[in-house]
Amino acid sequence: MSLTDIQERINRAEIKANRTKGDVTLIAVSKVQPNDRVAAILASGHRIFGENKVQEAASKWPEFRETYSDVDLHLIGPLQTNKVRQAMALAQSIHTLDRPKLATTIARIAQEEGHCPDLYIQVNTGAEPQKAGVLPQDADDFIKDAIALDLPIKGLMCIPPADEEPSLNFALLAKIAHRNGLTGLSMGMSSDFESAIALGATHVRVGSAIFGDRVYE
Repeated sequence: MSLTDIQERINRAEIKANRTKGDVTLIAVSKVQPNDRVAAILASGHRIFGENKVQEAASKWPEFRETYSDVDLHLIGPLQTNKVRQAMALAQSIHTLDRPKLATTIARIAQEEGHCPDLYIQVNTGAEPQKAGVLPQDADDFIKDAIALDLPIKGLMCIPPADEEPSLNFALLAKIAHRNGLTGLSMGMSSDFESAIALGATHVRVGSAIFGDRVYE
């Protein structure tokens, strides 16, 4: 599989879902990938990347941005409140807003810094106790509270349970977003992004299918 293959599959899924070509943003998930693999994707022209950890992003992207100043970085992993300022300096989007303390911390630092990345609220669609995210029954109130903090909430994000049909989770996320007037849907990964696109995904997060298996040191 390659970046070109994934883009072609995305385009076919858009057509099948009667959506406009280019409607879906591909986030190339570069977490735990060697820099030479990331450099190859950058050299091919792709600029939209996803990282899980602030520390890894900080060690990688400032140097790449010296050559590729137009990189669009999305943080897609759990975010600790003590890493918020650093995260906001690095990323154009944060996909894992999931609790009130994090929302108020981002709002405070946004006021101090005069800018804020685009934000997506993570919803724990499978209500998994070990997984981050707002529970579906709490999502409406949390969205309302986050918007009241003047945060730029662009949409919702989910990671379906590994043992469930992902389309059920994608449909639930889309329903919550729709009733709250949100248009962004960050959902779908290497194994299920076509299903996510059929159900309205605006951002899909694909890693191993682009880069190959992750390299853990």
